[in-house]
Amino acid sequence: MSVCLLLLSVSCIDKEKNNTEEQITKTDKLEKLYSNHLVMAYKHLDSIDITNNNDTNKKHYINSRTCFKKSEPILAYIEKENYKSLNAPNLLRIQEEDPTDIKINQPIGYQVIEENLFSESMDTLVLSRALKVTSGRLKLIEHNIDLNFKDYHILWLIRDAIVRMATTGLSNFDSPVLEASLSESGYVLGTLNDIFNIYQSNFKNKDLFQKWKTELINSQKILNTDFDSLDRYGFIKNHTNKQLELLKATQKDWNIEFPFELALKNNLTSLFSKNTFNLEYFSDYKSDTIYLNTKIELGKQLFNDKRFSVKNDMSCATCHIKEKAFTDGKVTFNKNLKRNSPTLTYSGLQKAFFLDNRSGSLEGQIAGVVTNHDEFNADLKHIVKVVKSDKNYAKAFDTLYSRGANDMNIRHSIASYVRSLNEFNSKFDNNINGKENTLTHAEKRGFNIFIGKAACATCHFPPLFNGTVPPNFNESELEIIGVPETEENKKLDDDLGRYNLFKTEERKGAFKTPSIRNVELTAPYMHNGVYESLEQVMDFYNKGGGSGLGFDVPHQTLPFDNLDLSEEDIQDIIAFMKTLTDYSIN
Repeated sequence: MSVCLLLLSVSCIDKEKNNTEEQITKTDKLEKLYSNHLVMAYKHLDSIDITNNNDTNKKHYINSRTCFKKSEPILAYIEKENYKSLNAPNLLRIQEEDPTDIKINQPIGYQVIEENLFSESMDTLVLSRALKVTSGRLKLIEHNIDLNFKDYHILWLIRDAIVRMATTGLSNFDSPVLEASLSESGYVLGTLNDIFNIYQSNFKNKDLFQKWKTELINSQKILNTDFDSLDRYGFIKNHTNKQLELLKATQKDWNIEFPFELALKNNLTSLFSKNTFNLEYFSDYKSDTIYLNTKIELGKQLFNDKRFSVKNDMSCATCHIKEKAFTDGKVTFNKNLKRNSPTLTYSGLQKAFFLDNRSGSLEGQIAGVVTNHDEFNADLKHIVKVVKSDKNYAKAFDTLYSRGANDMNIRHSIASYVRSLNEFNSKFDNNINGKENTLTHAEKRGFNIFIGKAACATCHFPPLFNGTVPPNFNESELEIIGVPETEENKKLDDDLGRYNLFKTEERKGAFKTPSIRNVELTAPYMHNGVYESLEQVMDFYNKGGGSGLGFDVPHQTLPFDNLDLSEEDIQDIIAFMKTLTDYSIN
């Protein structure tokens, strides 16, 4: 008996040793793959000679960019901030922590290099700095590689790459000049293939491994086309969804248990589903999911209760009417307010609130509404008093929350209700998920133009179609587009947006990018409600925003001077946008 136990013990030790050695081998191979791409990326950058403006420099850039994109699945996962800098738009990076801590950084990275190297009027000083800093950053990353991945990290890494490709890679988000995003997405798929080869021994189901190989090759073939020709709708429906399904099967095959969830649920199989997002990630209460459905129902009652306003004449629902996709259909709610009431549908799935991003959570936004003199005109003590004086409310809070009816719990309940207003059951959602087959040719074409030629998706990222950046969903972008004061487009609106918070000159006219989900129901449009129709909105963008209208907008963030869209293009985009109306609202 003791001999058997000894043999069993030795066998277990040997097995554990073999597993450890195998994991080290995988890590070594992964680090080598990653390092090689980074080294070649900075070597090609170092080979660019800006004293000679020739085709060789452009070839070195393209080769460097290719290697950078091959490194992207790993780089973007473990170096999120560095990746964002290296791959960011050629725009100032502004960090505003408080009025005494404002940082304005000149952009670096590939887009700065690309826009100068392939420009007729090259700024050699800007280009020289961008080359030096970008190469230096890549070298620093490469010299400090230490991949300590567990198997679930690999699946998260692959998921992020798949989502990034579908949400930004199919647009020209990071290749505005060369429009090389499709071929670059192909390079990413190649790296995913390399990673699966390294981790081939993890697959118990060898057929599943072969399915991955086939899918990645097929996806690369689909992307091998010119930018305007790709059927992006078909790619997401037939390939992105399939990749997410394969990833879920791989999770089961590898016997993976994730330690927690990030913004995306670990078992998602579609980007356009109620099962896509982890609502807890977007809450101030990171672990309070006990009785969540009951808290949501309670929050709905509070949302419709007018007693929270001092005069008992206004509830959240006053400005956010369900039938209007939780807007109010007015230019502004009253003459003292300068900004339009935004939709609450899908609004909880972001990381900044109010049109100027002044609140970091939905719970914080609710406090702002309560204390606003032109809205509830109350304070947090008042809403606590209202709840505690209502025996049904008081009992509910004592049951659902350990600390009962304090202001944070009240706001959490209302916020939980708002975060539940994400149905993902529109005509578009149902079609791309294969639940129905009713999209017209014009609607599909409109989606493809929206993501592609019109560059709408470089600000309105799918699947939320707002400015919260995938795949991490931890930043909600501000844009400066130069909205006019009136629909006649004669004068720039005087609301300076984000600028009013910190007086940062470069933030004048900056507003959060809202979701266009349910946009058919949310007129009038823009932060000041200046446009009554989607046709007017599209005309504004087609002309190049405020700059295109002749306004002085020095820091405008729109990607083009004008979009050069035909009337058919515009009507098809509008047709697509109308497919984003939730059936539950209609």
